[in-house]
Amino acid sequence: MLSKAKIKYIRSLEQKKYRKAEGVFVAEGPKVVGDLLETMDARLIVATGQWFSANGASLKGDCERIEVSENDLRRVSLLQHPQQVLALFPQQNQPTAPPAHQLSLALDGVQDPGNLGTIIRIADWFGINRIYCSNDTADVYNPKVVQATMGSLARADIMYTDLTELASSLPADYPVYGTLLDGDSIYKQQLTDYGLIIMGNEGNGISPELRPKINHKLLIPNFPDGRKTADSLNVAIATAITCAEFRRRY
Repeated sequence: MLSKAKIKYIRSLEQKKYRKAEGVFVAEGPKVVGDLLETMDARLIVATGQWFSANGASLKGDCERIEVSENDLRRVSLLQHPQQVLALFPQQNQPTAPPAHQLSLALDGVQDPGNLGTIIRIADWFGINRIYCSNDTADVYNPKVVQATMGSLARADIMYTDLTELASSLPADYPVYGTLLDGDSIYKQQLTDYGLIIMGNEGNGISPELRPKINHKLLIPNFPDGRKTADSLNVAIATAITCAEFRRRY
């Protein structure tokens, strides 16, 4: 039975302070929940009988299970249109230093939850699992971020840290890439199959403190050169173009 106390508890997790205090986050929908269940056990699953009939036998772990009607699911869901299942998962331990011979992403002040979730999905598509976020980047466990990842959160290692300190801790010859308006065309630069790729804030780009740490400045040029065009690209789109060019080479 879905009690009023349980509804209040789940809906409180829409706020970061309660998610952090409880060490859990909310995921909804068969796709997102299904992908997360492949890598971790849920603490709580609230779902319709239809979802439990199709997935109940494969559930692992000792999680609380509550079967509800579609009307009751709407009462607890954080989505405008609930999708059969809502689950609570534990927040994950954070990784440490960037892997020596892989590409990693660093997100400097990315504020929009939709952008962050989409970037995690893009990174997953291009096989980039390690993502570092500045402390002022949107919370990865925000329900809007979780939904925007479309399940890719299950395969992401995400750490919140001071990116300037992180970049300073790397060896002097470690490739640190950043997309900047004064950079050189990404299509003409020599790229490596490992390194840290920094993407900046939606409005201000990469912060002034972090820019000196970049030893490979990248520019995504507009076409044709000199034509009046948009001031900038959406950060998620820019991330997709950048990751695609690295993977095209390697």
